[in-house]
Amino acid sequence: QVQLVESGGGLVQAGGSLRLSCKASIHTFNAYAAGWFRQPSGKEREFVAALSRSNGVTRYTDSVKGRFTISRDNAENTVYLQMNNLKPEDSAVYYCAAKLVGTLLTSRVYDDSGSYGYWGQGTQVTVSS
Repeated sequence: QVQLVESGGGLVQAGGSLRLSCKASIHTFNAYAAGWFRQPSGKEREFVAALSRSNGVTRYTDSVKGRFTISRDNAENTVYLQMNNLKPEDSAVYYCAAKLVGTLLTSRVYDDSGSYGYWGQGTQVTVSS
């Protein structure tokens, strides 16, 4: 069973930055694709960013392109989401997710929540105007 633990959320002013971390409980995290999703208060969960198992393929939702960067450190079993130039509309609970991926799909990214089998508990990000 894979456990994911997010950290790094908090309160920040508009224009500020935060880096979210998602640490996996396994040492084979390099066999997983990863993603970040968010759920604003009163709204549905939405895709933010995704990263392939290997080769560094990424995908972002349009509203965060150029501001957010997803990355991973397999030695630390951790995925990151660097968020710059934050806006009030970025306020949400942010969730990381992981999907075990076979060796033939190492460059594939997944932007639908249904693809992921493992989820973290979420971390709150609040951006004040």
